[in-house]
Amino acid sequence: MFSRKFAARDLERYRERGLSDTERDLVALCGDVRGRSVLEVGGGIGALQLELLDAGAGEVTNVELSGGYEDAARELFGERRVTRIVGDFVSTDVAPHDVVVMHRVVCCYPDADALVGVAADRTRRVLVLTLPQQRRWIGWGLGAVNLWLRVRRCGFRTYQHSFARVERAAAAHGLRLAERVPRGRIWESASFVRS
Repeated sequence: MFSRKFAARDLERYRERGLSDTERDLVALCGDVRGRSVLEVGGGIGALQLELLDAGAGEVTNVELSGGYEDAARELFGERRVTRIVGDFVSTDVAPHDVVVMHRVVCCYPDADALVGVAADRTRRVLVLTLPQQRRWIGWGLGAVNLWLRVRRCGFRTYQHSFARVERAAAAHGLRLAERVPRGRIWESASFVRS
């Protein structure tokens, strides 16, 4: 699903338009990242990572399930140093970071409790994430997307995990909700901070 061709289109879109509104919300929710370490889960080509480096982040790591993004990421970052790991974040051994970012990742993972729990455990300071809002029509849309994926024999699926479930998973690992920001009719972003 997330192939080199998909990544090339993502890179082209970023170069033409920059970050989306939701991505800008996440950068704002990260707060002051100067000198901080940042871990992005499912960061794709790395647009958010690049923006956070430009904002002064001291070190950036990305854990991405699909290797299809790596060529586009190398092109985007050039000589800038970023640690990129291809693998399932939940089962990947990665050190804790000050800031952990998950943009449109919770809706791509079947076990929200495991994903958010591991992300919280890797968070020293703040965890920021986006997920679909809890609207019935969004659930119907995701169901239609899953049906289309099934027909195409693609193993990827989408999920509409409740915000309450995500918040409980973060709280179980020592994080509390700091801010919740709806964006448009589909997405919402949130920050969780270490208590």
